[in-house]
Amino acid sequence: MATPSALLNVMIDAARKAARGLARDFGEVTELQVSKKGAADFVTNADLKAEQTLFEILEKARPGYSFLGEERGMIEGTDKTHTWIVDPLDGTTNFMHAIPHFAVNIALQREGEVVAGVTFNPITNDLFWVEKGKGAFLGAEKRLRVAARRHLDESVLATGIPFAGKPGHGQFLKELHQVSQKVAGVRRFGSAALDLAWVAAGRFDAYWERNVQPWDVAAGVLMVQESGGKVTTIDEDDGDVVQGKSILASNQDLYPLILEKLRAA
Repeated sequence: MATPSALLNVMIDAARKAARGLARDFGEVTELQVSKKGAADFVTNADLKAEQTLFEILEKARPGYSFLGEERGMIEGTDKTHTWIVDPLDGTTNFMHAIPHFAVNIALQREGEVVAGVTFNPITNDLFWVEKGKGAFLGAEKRLRVAARRHLDESVLATGIPFAGKPGHGQFLKELHQVSQKVAGVRRFGSAALDLAWVAAGRFDAYWERNVQPWDVAAGVLMVQESGGKVTTIDEDDGDVVQGKSILASNQDLYPLILEKLRAA
């Protein structure tokens, strides 16, 4: 049985409290009028409430830490060595359509390096957590390990598809063409945070996407690494993977095979 540290307990507590409001609001989503504006406004409010909850709990527990959130951007703290990286609702479109696949995502960066993370889906009650050097876990019982598959034709990959207003549609279709001919399946579930947690848990064999954000991937990058996987950018000149230009996460055996296909695109 794994016991989270005091730091992790703060993060888990924050995630659970923010998720309570989201779970309650999720129950209301199906009642929403299907007017675009009404639904969008509702989700924005749910997002903001969740981020405010996270901000208050994390600030109280660790005063002075900087805070990078999807909704409020960067808030510089007095402690320049620590930054919370937070997405209060990863999978907004799923949430908006009453699809129960979304998560609260929290990571802590210390001197530029992610040292802890939590990804929590309040609908399934899946709580993924990780601490650098101590492993990644699902709940208190299950140690995470990437899948052991070694052949592309047995593998299921996750990805993200650019939606309206996002760049990269042509590039994505080329990559999908290269990859999909060689694998057992490609899935697009709509939450980068959960895609990475599922790679760490061995549910997906790999995940790739372009134009993600630090709050989408920071916790999951560490989860995959601590579960024995490999995570990098797709292109060599894309810089640090947490900064989000591109990402590929997989086990050690499949990683070079998938990278070759993506670069061939």
